[in-house]
Amino acid sequence: MKAIVNGKIVLPDHVEEGGCLLFDEKIHGICDRPGENVEIIDARGMYVLPGLFDIHIHGYLGEDASDGSFEGLRTMAEGVAQNGVTAFLPTTMTVSRAELETAFGQIRRLMQESQNPDWRGARALGVNAEGPFINPKKKGAQAEENILPGDADFFLQYPEIVQTTIAPEMPGNLACVRALAEKGVLASVGHTAATFEEAGAAFDAGARHTTHLFNAMTPLAHRAPGVVGAALSDARVSCELIADTFHVHSGLFPLLREIKGEKLILITDCTRAGGRADGQYTLGGQPIYVKGIECRLADGTIAGSVLKLNQAVANMVRYGGASVWEAVNMASLNPAKLHHRDDIGALLPGRRADIAIADADFAIHRTLLGGRTIYERG
Repeated sequence: MKAIVNGKIVLPDHVEEGGCLLFDEKIHGICDRPGENVEIIDARGMYVLPGLFDIHIHGYLGEDASDGSFEGLRTMAEGVAQNGVTAFLPTTMTVSRAELETAFGQIRRLMQESQNPDWRGARALGVNAEGPFINPKKKGAQAEENILPGDADFFLQYPEIVQTTIAPEMPGNLACVRALAEKGVLASVGHTAATFEEAGAAFDAGARHTTHLFNAMTPLAHRAPGVVGAALSDARVSCELIADTFHVHSGLFPLLREIKGEKLILITDCTRAGGRADGQYTLGGQPIYVKGIECRLADGTIAGSVLKLNQAVANMVRYGGASVWEAVNMASLNPAKLHHRDDIGALLPGRRADIAIADADFAIHRTLLGGRTIYERG
């Protein structure tokens, strides 16, 4: 048995101070003081968080999920653990069908390997396929030549696919939304020129999510509310937010928090440039140029991010007016609920002891996976 003491324990609805968190592979609960023969971890007054869950991340530390490299995926998994992430969905781009098939196979292997008791990184819990069933008019940094019409049967061959981005207004794609939703795949509206009405039809067909809200979709206007208006006004629909203050102006963070509540989910949309210096990298086979928090194609198109999920949490507290527990939920409990994972996302009895210890700025000092320390800041 282990206990974290002297910490501010972040629970789903408040921050508990003065108690200790008792756990082994799973959370046992909060107690006044640890008993005998208990291994003590001193949080030194820092926050004790549930491990974070990034449901939309393309790459990190020079690697990309679309590369189809198991060692690259391992590097990603170990790297994001340093940001307090204990679960993630490696996210593919609109690359060729052959490249997708290779990537899916390697992510499936990662899902299996990351269940091993000696795994040292975040666990992969599925594939997020961003495309290829999107609209060329809103392709963003996706490669147009690889865009395909909706084909549910293609994706349903791969049970590891748990989330996908689709433009419902394209021919055949609404039927694809319906078929995927019926099989439990989270259909997310994104990279789309859909109208308010077309987005609503997708939500009625089973889509329950939107990909990086505001980006690569029709905007909110008072006579043409677009996908943004449809997503914000539909209580069934959750919304991703890249809270780096570049993709979406920080002045909107409080509004999004008020409107979507537990349906607001922080993501990184991170590229292989994450954790690396400014310079030239690639995304989906295309060159991208990174300077500070901005990632762009040569023509200036925004192309992913270098955001870390713990930074997104900090930004929601700083700019979004969120309490610590609210902001943490957006990166842990809310995505866990979205993907029906009641084993993670909160420091509650019976859930996995996936834990992060963070300072007041949300810099991560320790990450635990199933009760084991897999990262400790030097």
